[in-house]
Formats: sequence, structure tokens, C-alpha cells
Amino acid sequence: MTFEELGLCAPLLKALAAEGYVSPTPIQLQAIPFAMAGRDVQGIAQTGTGKTAAFALPILHRLAANPKRVGPGGCRVLVLSPTRELASQIEESFRAYGKFMNLKTTVMFGGVPKGRQARAMQMGVDVLVATPGRLMDHMQDRTVRLDGVEILVLDEADHMLDLGFIVPIRRIVQQIPQQRQTLFFSATMPGEIGGLAGQMLKNPAHVAVTPVATTAERVEQHVIMVETSRKRAVLFDLLMGPAAGRTLVFTRTKHGADRVVKYLEESGLAAAAIHGNKSQGQRERALADFRSGRCRVLIATDIAARGIDVDGVTHVINYDLPNVAESYVHRIGRTARAGATGVAISLCDGEERAFLRGIEKLIRAKVPVMNPPAAPAQKRAA
Repeated sequence: MTFEELGLCAPLLKALAAEGYVSPTPIQLQAIPFAMAGRDVQGIAQTGTGKTAAFALPILHRLAANPKRVGPGGCRVLVLSPTRELASQIEESFRAYGKFMNLKTTVMFGGVPKGRQARAMQMGVDVLVATPGRLMDHMQDRTVRLDGVEILVLDEADHMLDLGFIVPIRRIVQQIPQQRQTLFFSATMPGEIGGLAGQMLKNPAHVAVTPVATTAERVEQHVIMVETSRKRAVLFDLLMGPAAGRTLVFTRTKHGADRVVKYLEESGLAAAAIHGNKSQGQRERALADFRSGRCRVLIATDIAARGIDVDGVTHVINYDLPNVAESYVHRIGRTARAGATGVAISLCDGEERAFLRGIEKLIRAKVPVMNPPAAPAQKRAA
């Protein structure tokens, strides 16, 4: 099926053609007709499945069919996102898909001054994408009003739970009219998220793709058993291997990410880190360098990386195994996107073997053990 057959309006089809999109992904095929019809939708989908377009396209279609003026500080659509990076990417998608429509969009998140965000809201916008914490700040400052919201989107609800955003979300929802359309997306559906969905949604259509236990089929997975003291050297050898291309490396902590970057740079390999202690400008520069290929190694923590959607990642390396098995699935899903293949390699020390067992139980498969690579010819710093 094509986007045209889904009945999307002409300006959207023109924008999709300009972006090079022809056929909807499974989640888009399932969600778009329900959302276009005004139904509430509860979707289970991970990043990389085309989820953003699954809600952005029907929303833009509905806005185009019913143009309205927006009052000062108001918005017609509110999208709540857990992280700055994901919020930015969602707003960029709305802008790209809506570029042939006369609509205003803006994004608000922490880490940057509030003044510019407040000014963007003065005349009202059609689509506001926000992280819950910064939105609460603006609500308290009375620079945002939510009494005109027609469509509410909650994206990556399970990650909202991880970050402690459930209470702010409940407060935000209380300020939104009950007569609205709600689109609710989550990669997993733990009990508390299911309860939140039950309170927010009215007779929702249920759509789902790629359950969390199903790792990307095209990802070749390996684990290297290595003591902690040798992890940095093994990582360097992997990154200097002939097959290594654009590589995303995961650490458990922010300080760990910084230490790995320092070691790699002292060893002659350029790398950048992205985590919560970095300023928004630093994060955006690191991501832009990684996306453009100026820097082929990006070190990230789980929270910072959840919103990273970069094509052409050939390798994911788990420098530290995650202590939550589902995070492993999210991490390795950063490679093998858009039909490509990818490699995921985990470095596992003695204390992490319990985490590895939990991952293998979740994915219902043994991760093959491989030997550390032979050190490359280049001289490595001690």
C-alpha cells in the first residue's frame, strides 16, 4: 500500500515524496487510518519502526482539514516526549511533513533558556512538542495554556516511567480538555503504564509491532568475556578493526562515558560523548558530527541515547551491559535500521554475567561468545 491509498491530503503526499518516502511501515499502516478517523490509539512500537510518522501524518491531515486560529500561549496539538533529543527529532518531523502547510510548530525542553521558548508561544502554535519538566515550568510561568488542546500524544511512555515523569504527566493531562483525541505509544507496557493508558484513553484502537523481546533480526550479536581492567583496550581494538564503521558505544554512567572518550582520544581515535551532564549545545554538536560522519564513534548513556535515530550505524558496542534487559533490546536496535544489517558486541565482566543471563532469557536466545580481536598494528597508548 502507498501513502496515497491511505487517503492523506495532497500537501502531505508532496512532502513525503520530497523526503523519499513511498510505502508506509507496518506501524504506520495500522495506526494512520484509526488516527485519521479521530480514534484514540494505543500503540506498542519501538524507535526505528516509523512511529513518529504514524502519529504526525494523521495529526497534520486532521489539522489541514480543519484550520483554526490559536490563541496566545495555546496549541492545538501537544506531544509529550521523554528526552530533549527525541523532542527535537519529533518537531523536525512535523516541520518536514508539514512544510507545504501553513502551520506553526515549536519545541520546548530543559537545558536552554526559557525566554525564547516563551516568545515562540506568544501568538500560539499548532503543534507543541515538549518534555514534561520544561512544560510544567512554562505552565507555572503562565506562558503556556493547554485548554485548547485537541490532540494529545504521549510518546515512549515506558521511558517516561523510567525517568519519573508519571506524576508530572498526570498533572499536565488534568489541564487538557477531556474532549480530545489521545495517541499513546510505548515500547513496552508494564503495569503502571497500562494503568496510565487506561485512564487517558477512550475506547482505543490497539496497534503493535516488534514486541520488545524480538531483537532486530538483522543484528548479528556477540559477547566478549573480559575483565573490567581490559575493557578499554578491547573496545579500542574493536573500533580499529577493518569492519568497524559508524559505532554507538553504551556505558552505564556519565562519568564512564567521559572516561572512555578520554582514553580513546589519548589513543588517537576521535570520539564524542552524549549524556545528561552535557549542555544542549554540546549534545547537538556531538549528534550532528556523528550523523554527518565527522566523528564515527559516539559514546552514550541509555537516557541520552533513547532519542538518537541515526541511519548507517554499523555497530553497537555495549561497553557496560545494561542492568535492565529491555534496555539491551533498545540499544542494539540502533543498528540494522531501514533494511540494513548491523553488529552488536557486548563486553561482559564477571559481575555482569547475571545481566547477560537476564538478556538471554528475554530474547530467548544465547548470545554467541567471541574472542577479543587481535590488537591492530597501530601503536596503542598504555
